Amino acid sequence: MLARAIFWLIVAGAALFAIQGGEYSTMDLWRQRQRKITLKAETDSLAHDVDSLRALATAIQTDRATQERIAREEFGMVRGEKEIVYRFDEPKDSSPKR
Repeated sequence: MLARAIFWLIVAGAALFAIQGGEYSTMDLWRQRQRKITLKAETDSLAHDVDSLRALATAIQTDRATQERIAREEFGMVRGEKEIVYRFDEPKDSSPKR
C-alpha cells in the first residue's frame, strides 16, 4: 500500500516536472507566444509607418502640389507678387514682474 502511494507520488511529480519543469516550462512557452504576437503587431505597425513615409518622400520628390504646400506651410513662401503673408507673434506677457 505504501509502495503504491510512493509510486503514484513519483508519477505525479514526474508529470508535474514534464509540464512545468525543464528548460522551457508551459508558462515560458505561453509568454513566448504572447511576446511573438506583440512583436508581430509592432512589426506590422512599423511596416505601415515605413510605407507611409516612403509614399510621402515620393510625393515630396515628384508631386508639385505637395512641394508647393510644404513651401507655403513650412517656409512661408508665396507664389507671386499679389500674395501677402501675414505673420502674427504671440502676445507678450505685459504683467509686471517682481
